[in-house]
Order: sequence, then C-alpha cells, then structure tokens
Amino acid sequence: MLNYFIILFLVISLTFSVLATSSKVYVSHDEDGLLVFSDRPSPEAEEVRLRPKSAIYPSMNIDTPLFDIRPTGLNNDFQVVITQPKNNATLRDNTGSVNITATVKPIIKEGFSIQLYLDGKTHNNPQSHTIFSLKNIDRGEHQILMALIDKKGKVIARSSLTTFYMHRAIVNSHF
Repeated sequence: MLNYFIILFLVISLTFSVLATSSKVYVSHDEDGLLVFSDRPSPEAEEVRLRPKSAIYPSMNIDTPLFDIRPTGLNNDFQVVITQPKNNATLRDNTGSVNITATVKPIIKEGFSIQLYLDGKTHNNPQSHTIFSLKNIDRGEHQILMALIDKKGKVIARSSLTTFYMHRAIVNSHF
C-alpha cells in the first residue's frame, strides 16, 4: 500500500512539472503602451519564446533572464494612432500648452523614432517615445500627424491627420 502511494506521488509530481514547463506566455501592449504578459492569446498578442529550464531552482541561484521578451514572428505592418487630443477637440489653455500622445502597434522596435508634424511642418527632432508636450500654441485650428521612422530614416507608418482647436482667452486692458 505504501508503494502504491509513493508511485502515485511520483506520477503526479512529474505530471505537474511537465504541465508547468509547457505553458505559453503572450505579450502585448495595452492602451497606454505598457507591456502586458498573459497565458491566453489575443489578436494583438505575440508568443514569447521561453528558454527551456528546470521547473525547480535552488533558492539562492535564480537565473533572472528567464524570459526572452522579444516576440516571435513579429509582423512589420505598423500603425500609429494619435490618442490625445481627440480629433476635432477644443482645448482651453491660456498658456497654449498641448500634450500629444500616440500608440504604435504592434510594438515599436529599438532604434525607431517618432516625428511630430504640426500644421504640415516638422516639430522639433524625431524622438524615441510617443509623448509630445507643446507650449505656446496659437489660438485657432491646428492639425497634427505623427510618422514612425525606422533606423534608416524611412517613414514606415503615419497616423491619420488629427485636427484640434486651441482656445485662449484674450484679456483687454484698455483703461
């Protein structure tokens, strides 16, 4: 009877260790551009290639680079979407300040940059992130567009044109 429990315990232990190491991990970006890891696939998620390792680690000798977070099979159909301000939004700021944000899908690659266009002209230099803070924007209608630029300087994706209206109060000081 004791042998029966020992064999059963070994079979269950081996089964759980096999199941634990055969799981898949998926990575995607949420609306804010943050990495999200999951054990369930979704349309925008990419499978993460895990290095084969033993499921049991000594308590003082943990190999920290366990995940290789570079997704496999990444496609190159990039999409840039301006998320703030919304198209046709009216912004009320007497200093003329505007925060512009965008998302890049599927995942922005290292070495890529984002160029902001304001009213058809480049605004400053390309940068590695999708958040721009503009100051002293004149009253009236403005149009923005963002372009994703690869390592060679080629534009590989563009956002849709977004229009916003800057409302700045005028103070008359006639005495």
